[in-house]
Amino acid sequence: MRKLSHLILFLLLGSSSAHAQDANKVINQYLKSTGGSNKLSKLLTLSLEGSLTRASDGKTGAFTLDSKSPNRYYLELIVADQLEILAYNGKSAWFRPPQGEAETLLGQEALQLEAASLLASSHLLNLKKNKIGIALIGPARLAAHDTIQVELTMPTGIKRQLYFDSASHLLVKESGLTGGVPQEIIYEDYRPETGIQVAHKLELHRGEETYKIVVNRVAVNQTIGERVFDFPRKSQVQLPDLKKLFTEIEANQKAIDKIRENYAGRRATEETEFDATGKVTKVEREEFTFFFLNGEEISTQVAKDGKPLPEAELAKENEKTKKRIEEIQKQQAKKDAKEEKAREQGKDKEEKDSDDPDIDVFLRACQFVNPRHERFRGQDVLVFDFEGNPEYKAKKLVEKIVQQLAGVIWVDEKQHEVARLEAYFVKDFRFAGGLVANLQKGTSFIFEQAFINNEVWLPTYNEAHVGVRVLLLKGFKVNEITRYFDYQHFNVDTLSTINKPELPADPPPDNQL
Repeated sequence: MRKLSHLILFLLLGSSSAHAQDANKVINQYLKSTGGSNKLSKLLTLSLEGSLTRASDGKTGAFTLDSKSPNRYYLELIVADQLEILAYNGKSAWFRPPQGEAETLLGQEALQLEAASLLASSHLLNLKKNKIGIALIGPARLAAHDTIQVELTMPTGIKRQLYFDSASHLLVKESGLTGGVPQEIIYEDYRPETGIQVAHKLELHRGEETYKIVVNRVAVNQTIGERVFDFPRKSQVQLPDLKKLFTEIEANQKAIDKIRENYAGRRATEETEFDATGKVTKVEREEFTFFFLNGEEISTQVAKDGKPLPEAELAKENEKTKKRIEEIQKQQAKKDAKEEKAREQGKDKEEKDSDDPDIDVFLRACQFVNPRHERFRGQDVLVFDFEGNPEYKAKKLVEKIVQQLAGVIWVDEKQHEVARLEAYFVKDFRFAGGLVANLQKGTSFIFEQAFINNEVWLPTYNEAHVGVRVLLLKGFKVNEITRYFDYQHFNVDTLSTINKPELPADPPPDNQL
């Protein structure tokens, strides 16, 4: 019966709708029915306020949803004196549970809220420009609506489901994980507000709760300050002397570089490629053993797609590793000779490469806000957001790159180390004017490290979401996750102990050792 009803619905919609149109046409029809791209492009802020009723117990409260271009989001639910907030300020995502203090969201939970923020504040304009994949799923029946379902895939791989009325073309429902919780919003009772169609009745399903919302105030393009989206001020702390803190972090990192050479480990990578619709086109899984030498990671591939490399291929990998060691040792010898000559000539400092990203670059090119104390992986950390300093005129390439980043940093103050870093590019970054490569807006990365054996900080997790166009050719999107594990004491003189260990059954499921 279900297949028959879907077939009847398909025939009713006809070849001029679901069959012939593609996902882009569905989106364009929505934009036109909502007010038109021209009016929506001028919609910089939108604030909805109203009353709500919680279905589970009938208690009433208040609802607020603020969005601001380019990617600010604030959802507030108040029921029976309990306050719940989900927010994204363009740098970090945070959540305040009904009972408890505000906390910074991590990983997928943060990416989900970032996705909700971008879609809400962009009003589905410029999806292609924002590198969002669009795929037509097909007809779907929702209550009294015949709808067309479209799936959006963010550059980070996060997916959102949108359902558009097949007659009015207005958005009926959107769904997807948000802050780690399944969330659906059903839109009804559209009315014009300054020429733009806005739903005045919402049904919010979040986790196991359902909220029936009546919007009684709509504010279009009224000023919404950045403080609305930022981490609660009462939960913030005094930002320390960053130059001193970062200098200590840099010095500490150099000090542990030699200790790192006493360790070897394994890392497993999973690389996923997507096409323009967000469909996965390729997945590669590889495993490596690695160690550190003169501050660099030396890796040897030992497995692919869950299978150990054949003996012949492993031998080639080992040979590559030995050659790489020799190259690094020669480079170090030249560096040592250069430093010795500098000392003989009375020079105290080694000249830095013009594009060496030292700590001063970040202090010059970025500004730091929203400091707070939180717990992370069982440790007390200082967390703060950062973004490019628009008043600084970048001169070097590395300054220009850093200035285009925004994100959040977790710092272990006691150990003077960065425990976690999240960052993304706020706009496209073109190398050689775009002739060589164009690193696309939204390209992001996550880095984590941990204090191992109460002795040394070592990487535990990396995640990268990359959109790039190379040499004016067709662009591509790649997501890569790397997990580090199985750290052991190691000596570079005994390569056989690291290059050919037995494969474990599976790497850890999360970024834990």
